Amino acid sequence: MAYDFECKHLTKRFDNGDIATLALDDVNLHFTHGDFISIIGPSGSGKSTLLSLIGTLDRPTDGTLLFNGEPISTLSAKQLADFRFDNIGFIFQQFHLIPTLTALENVMAPLFGRKVDYDGEQRALELLKEVGLSDKANSLPSQLSGGQQQRVAVARALIHRPKWLLADEPTGNLDTHTGDIIFDLLTRLNRDNGCGVLFVTHDPELADRANRKIEMRDGQVVAMSDVHHA
Repeated sequence: MAYDFECKHLTKRFDNGDIATLALDDVNLHFTHGDFISIIGPSGSGKSTLLSLIGTLDRPTDGTLLFNGEPISTLSAKQLADFRFDNIGFIFQQFHLIPTLTALENVMAPLFGRKVDYDGEQRALELLKEVGLSDKANSLPSQLSGGQQQRVAVARALIHRPKWLLADEPTGNLDTHTGDIIFDLLTRLNRDNGCGVLFVTHDPELADRANRKIEMRDGQVVAMSDVHHA
């Protein structure tokens, strides 16, 4: 199974009293599982809105989102929660770690209340090792650097074996060196695990490190290109 996304005429309006903002305007895109894709554009171009719709964190005003050819925008909230658990891992610019939980517990958090056919704690420990934080399993977020917290967030996004990783400015709050570590980790996950990666950035150099690049402006896709690496 390919686990592909397709956006057909996706449109999103936000109504603020008498003013309606068109955040996304008739977007048509296709994302193939295993792709490593960047979405770039200025603030307000619709990048994060598009990511939220693809991740089913929000619903389109018009248009259809399909997964493996099946429309998913109209699923119930419970069905969408199950869909996200089965298919999508999220990484945000703000790490969104729970301050009272250890790194290990934060990685395991998406499994709370879920039945899985594997040992959640063992998988969480393996993921912390994969992101280079084996020695921080019992540390609280306040005891970790920003880069370490983001690596915990990456491990948390992978705990349920998603087909896609959606990342919104995953290196935006990090220094250049730490950002490179996070980005190299995403690249390795894509290459070695076949996990599709779709990330939003405002950094042209980072965008060019993807395999495909989508450029947005004023809620529309203005360019799409394959990126050729030397």
